[in-house]
Amino acid sequence: MKRTLLLTALIAGLNTLYAQKVNVKKEFDFAQSQTSYMLREIPKAEAKPGQVSPRTFEDAKLKLVVSKDWTSGFFPGILWYLYDYTKSPKWLDEAKRFTANIEKEQFNKGTHDLGFMIYCSVGNAYRLTKDERYKPIIIQAAKSLSSRFNPQTGVIRSWDHHQDIWQYPVIIDNMMNLELLFDATKFSGDSSFYKIAVTHANTTMKNHFRPDYSSYHVIDYNPQTGGVNKKMTHQGYADESAWARGQAWGLYGYTLCYRETKDKRYLEQAKHIASFILNNPSMPKDLVPYWDYNDPEIPNTSRDASAAAITASALYELSGYANDKTYRAKANAILSSLSKNYHSPKNQNGGFILIHSTGHRPAKSEIDVPLTYADYYYLEALLRSKKK
Repeated sequence: MKRTLLLTALIAGLNTLYAQKVNVKKEFDFAQSQTSYMLREIPKAEAKPGQVSPRTFEDAKLKLVVSKDWTSGFFPGILWYLYDYTKSPKWLDEAKRFTANIEKEQFNKGTHDLGFMIYCSVGNAYRLTKDERYKPIIIQAAKSLSSRFNPQTGVIRSWDHHQDIWQYPVIIDNMMNLELLFDATKFSGDSSFYKIAVTHANTTMKNHFRPDYSSYHVIDYNPQTGGVNKKMTHQGYADESAWARGQAWGLYGYTLCYRETKDKRYLEQAKHIASFILNNPSMPKDLVPYWDYNDPEIPNTSRDASAAAITASALYELSGYANDKTYRAKANAILSSLSKNYHSPKNQNGGFILIHSTGHRPAKSEIDVPLTYADYYYLEALLRSKKK
């Protein structure tokens, strides 16, 4: 009898999740309205020379960044997603205009974030227009990113700053930049990009994860021996805690690695990370996590809508590969929560779509604010929710 009642409860719970489908048209209508407002606000922002993309709305101000900022490619990507959904010439023109501001970063060898910067902007530009002029930009960006790979460590170096803290830091976020390398091999026929991506993914899988499949934020390597110096955090609560957005990056990263390689180890890794996230005892009922799963101040601490949006987008893709409808149901539930309780009021917050994200809490930066990458992955998740 107990087993029957438990099964009934589980089915009822799943049915509730499946029922939480988001009205995609309504969400894109709202996104268009907000982004149109943002386009009117950008010229009014207190921008410094060279600032080209909105990043956040903080202290009652719309804040822009220069093209070399790791978030610079997300706003052009948002414009491309609006064009993807609407096919409106307005969004095509704006997407091209803002993407052009980022293209010079293809030569930037001082960052591991070229995937975010170039792939979210130029990568979407090529995907949607098939304009051949975008291909060489992606290939050159992959060359620049590859220059940061060390065969001894087997990973792409993340940061050059804070050399007093670490020797060769690699962050879990770096998994997101591998998509650029996979595409560069397709476009150029040069397999070295693919090999670097796979080596980075394998080394990260070996060193970044704990037995429960939670991820450290930063692994510091010895560049001479390839050994691990230390495992630590930079943006999380503590070295041994699970920073929420980092877990989302890992889930998304290994899902895309499976897509590009069909290596079952990556699929299993993504499934394990999804299990850690979805079954975490500190995960709220609305599936929008607190900024760090181990913050002792839970529930009196900030949420991270960006981590939720990234997770939802990854779960839609993972659902297809894993042949498990639970992932899609959970993604539907996340989008439902974001659409109901995490919307910016219309024509406020500089035109951002979502609120309640957390950027870098330990540095007291971007706490409980809108963030451009939350909006980017939210729109991507909405687009993916339409595909079966």
